[in-house]
Amino acid sequence: MAEAAVADQARPWPPPAGAYAEERGLFQLLQNMLEELLIHKPDDPIEFMINHLKQNNDDAPRICVLGPPASGKTTVAMWLCKHFNAIRVSQETLLFKEVLMQTEEAKAYKERNQKIPNALWANLIQERLSNVDCIKQGWVLEGFPENQEQAWMLQASGIFPRHVVMLYAPDTVLIERSGGKRLDPLTQVLAFVQSRHRSAAPFTPRILFFGPPGSGKSLQAELIAQKYDVVNICCGQLLKEAVADNTKLGELVKPYIDSGGPVPDDLVLKLLTERLSALDCLTNGWVLSGFPRDVQQGEQLQQAQINPNRVFFFNLPYESIMERLSQRRTDPVTGERYHTTFRPAPTPEIQARLRQNPKDEEENIEKRLDTYYSHVKALEDFYQDAFYVNADQDPYVIFEFIESCIIKPLPCKSSSSL
Repeated sequence: MAEAAVADQARPWPPPAGAYAEERGLFQLLQNMLEELLIHKPDDPIEFMINHLKQNNDDAPRICVLGPPASGKTTVAMWLCKHFNAIRVSQETLLFKEVLMQTEEAKAYKERNQKIPNALWANLIQERLSNVDCIKQGWVLEGFPENQEQAWMLQASGIFPRHVVMLYAPDTVLIERSGGKRLDPLTQVLAFVQSRHRSAAPFTPRILFFGPPGSGKSLQAELIAQKYDVVNICCGQLLKEAVADNTKLGELVKPYIDSGGPVPDDLVLKLLTERLSALDCLTNGWVLSGFPRDVQQGEQLQQAQINPNRVFFFNLPYESIMERLSQRRTDPVTGERYHTTFRPAPTPEIQARLRQNPKDEEENIEKRLDTYYSHVKALEDFYQDAFYVNADQDPYVIFEFIESCIIKPLPCKSSSSL
């Protein structure tokens, strides 16, 4: 009894909040709920979360088992279902063992020796996985999707497996005994699907561009987006699009855009969070310029779980900035941009009607530069693994350097300058 009393005195009470939450899996629960909210975007998020908690299925397996014919998909799927007490779902079970709304339609295609449309398969799977047994016990989807289109259709239906098992060897190899020791792929599969879900996000480009006005951020973002199909997001353009589309956030942003004043950080962050949570950004990655402009905004991005994995600072001498910006002109008739030195107007008629944007007047350029340089040192300290780009050279040389930094592992900061 004395020992128990001493132990009780030594144990902190109440336990620290972080330890309590970790011990009971609250962090994982909140993460799962947030993922579901971002995927489904329900009209009533509170009711959605209540139903999510009632289902209590965050730990239920959601597994796809894929592979070529004779690779052992059925063997592995059945074994996983037995181990986890999960529901096996395959083309065979959907057509011959289930009574679903569109089963007869799918069977009709089969009887006519016609290929069952991908959309019909996706609907059958969605209906089956929405049944209470699959929700409560989890599921193992065998042999589907077979191609990228089917995978996209599953995602569009809100079906996201936690683990995908790819089998490459034929069934005979999977059960082969070597030197009296069984090669047991089932053990390897079990270890994989029992692991915590790991996001593929670190391998998806999430790129931030910083640089003074005129340093070429927009051009480089466009080149990266064209080659790698990442989403090009300019914060200023995003704000204008929200206003033009008359969205709810756009209505709140409009007065600031009309007056030329800065848009409050919370509105910008809401707009960015919404855009960067869209399926194209989550799938293909993104390149962002124009935000954050200071460390406080950078911290807000971090708190919103918007974390870049590549950051670039463009460096350009003052004289080059002035030469690039102060000589820019725009044709008010066509919207075409020209430069008095590098890209002069092709005819005297066009030259006569060119206009200069007020922001490109030297006085306004200097104000914008003062704002940028007042924050850039703190931003460089905040993003310590950033790359530094000499922006005073041929754009395609710059692009090659940026490209090499994106596709290779991060080097040390000291060796990341061009």
